Amino acid sequence: MLDIRCELLEIISIGRILNKRSYFQNRMTFEYKQVIAVRTDLKMSKGKTAVQVAHGSLSAYVKTKRIYPDWADNWFSEGQKKITVKVKSEEEILQLANNAKRLEVPFSVINDAGLTQLPPGTTTVIGIGPTRNQIVDKISGDLPLL
Repeated sequence: MLDIRCELLEIISIGRILNKRSYFQNRMTFEYKQVIAVRTDLKMSKGKTAVQVAHGSLSAYVKTKRIYPDWADNWFSEGQKKITVKVKSEEEILQLANNAKRLEVPFSVINDAGLTQLPPGTTTVIGIGPTRNQIVDKISGDLPLL
């Protein structure tokens, strides 16, 4: 009897996984995305980079939620598509910030606290959006993927 219950639970679990998989396969088009640009000249470790990207993503999302709640809600319900791209300098981050400001897209520039690998105040990433794909592509569409 126990074997039958275990097999039944496995079948139910596999069914749920397949249902989730088909749900996401049917939703592979995204109208919204967020871009996080990372400075590669700093040579941050993978862990440090991951933390900085998380700061940029969350900070930009919070700003977007406050200014354009529909953008934030739509992005969140679609599955929060994020793209990470490379920039080579602080100047490139500031240029992205100016371009986002010009297009009225919320963004967040992250400056490190300086507790581990970098001096305090080092600009590490910029999170842009979320916003519609065609808008954010005007800001960062020419940058290489990280």
